[in-house]
Amino acid sequence: MALKTAVSQDERVRQISWFNRLLSRPEFGALAGAILVFVMFSVFAWDSASNSSGFLGWRAVITWLQFSAEIGIIGIGATLLMIGGEFDLSVGSIIGMTSLIVLAPIVLYGWAPWQAILLTLAVAVLLGWINGTLVNSTGLPSFIVTLAFLYIYRGLTLVVTRALTGGATRVDIQALVGQKGIVDVPQAREFIRSDWLAQMFSGEIWGSPKLVQLLGNIGLIPITERRVLDPETGQRIAQNLPIIDGFPVALGWWIILTIVAIIILQRTQLGNWIFGTGGHAESARNMGVPTNRVKVILFIGTSVFATILSLLQVFETGSSEVLRGQLKEFEAIIVAVIGGTLLTGGYGSVAGAFWGALIYGMIARGTEIVRWMPNDWFRIFLGVGLLAAVLFNTYIRKRATEAK
Repeated sequence: MALKTAVSQDERVRQISWFNRLLSRPEFGALAGAILVFVMFSVFAWDSASNSSGFLGWRAVITWLQFSAEIGIIGIGATLLMIGGEFDLSVGSIIGMTSLIVLAPIVLYGWAPWQAILLTLAVAVLLGWINGTLVNSTGLPSFIVTLAFLYIYRGLTLVVTRALTGGATRVDIQALVGQKGIVDVPQAREFIRSDWLAQMFSGEIWGSPKLVQLLGNIGLIPITERRVLDPETGQRIAQNLPIIDGFPVALGWWIILTIVAIIILQRTQLGNWIFGTGGHAESARNMGVPTNRVKVILFIGTSVFATILSLLQVFETGSSEVLRGQLKEFEAIIVAVIGGTLLTGGYGSVAGAFWGALIYGMIARGTEIVRWMPNDWFRIFLGVGLLAAVLFNTYIRKRATEAK
C-alpha cells in the first residue's frame, strides 16, 4: 500500500487534468461547435406567436438530420483517407457514375434491383482500387490523380448516359411505366422499393414507422390530419397520423457506419496502420506496416461510402443524373476538417466527422428555416465555420501538446 502511495505521488509523473485530456480529443472542437450552432439556430428560428422554434419542429429536425446523414456518410470515408494521408477528389463523380450504373440496368434492361445494387457495389470497389493503385504505382500526389479521375468519371458518365438515352443526361424510373404491369410512377417506385436489397437503401429505418406511431400516441410527436393512399381503393383518404412517417434510412446508415468506423480506427490493427501511414509513411513501412495496401483499402472505402450515398439518393428520388454528386468531394473534406482531421494526415477522428456533418446539416437547413436570413448566408456561415474550426483545432492541439 505504501509503495502504491509513493508511486501515485511521484513528482516525476505529471498529472493531466480532465480538461486537458478533453482538449486532446480531436472531436472536442466539433462537438462544441455543434452545440453552439444548435443553440444559435434554435434561438434564431424562435416564433413568439407560437412560442416555439421552427428549427426544433419534427419536420425540420428530420430535414436537417437527413441532410447531415447524407454528407456524413461520405465524410466518414474522407476522414479515414485523410488520416491515412491522402485525398480523393473523385468522390462526387463516383456518386454520379454509380447512380447511373444502378438505375440504368433496372429501367432499361429489366434487371432486378438487387442485381443492379450488387453490380454497383462491385464497380465501386473497382473504382477505389484503381485510384489507390495508381497513387501507389505512380508516386503522384493523390490530389492530382483523383482530380484527373474527377473529370474522367464524370465524362464517362455523360457519354454513356447520352448513348443509352439518345441524348438525355438523366435516367428516370418513369421508363418503367408500361413494363411488368407498371401503370404509373408511384407503382414504379413501389416496385423498386419492394426489392429485398433495395429496402436497405429506401424509405425509413426498419421499425421506425411503428416507433413514430407510438411516440404520436403518447404525445411526443404531434398528430395531424393527413391524406394517404388507400391500398384497397387506390384513392387518397384522410387519417389522423403523426406529422412524420418515420426516421429516414440514411440516418441509420450514418449512425451504423460511424460506429463501425470508430471501432476500426480505435480498436483494430488496421486503425493503428491508418494513423501510422498518415503520420509518417516511411517510418510505418520500416516497422512492417503495409502502407500501400492500407491506402488501397482506404480508397476503396471512400468509393464504397460514396456509392452508398448514391444508392440512397437514387432510391429516394427515383432518378439518376449526370451532375449528381457535384462538389460533394469538397463537402466531405469540409466535414472532416471541421471534425478535427488534419490535412497533413496522421491525426483525426470519425466521431469528430460525425459532429462536423451535423454542423454542416444544421447550417445548410437552418438558413432555410430562419426566414429573415437569406439562403446565401449558408456559404458565409460555412466558410467562417471552416476557418474557425481549423483555428480552434490548432489551438486544442497546441494546448494538448503543452499539457503532455
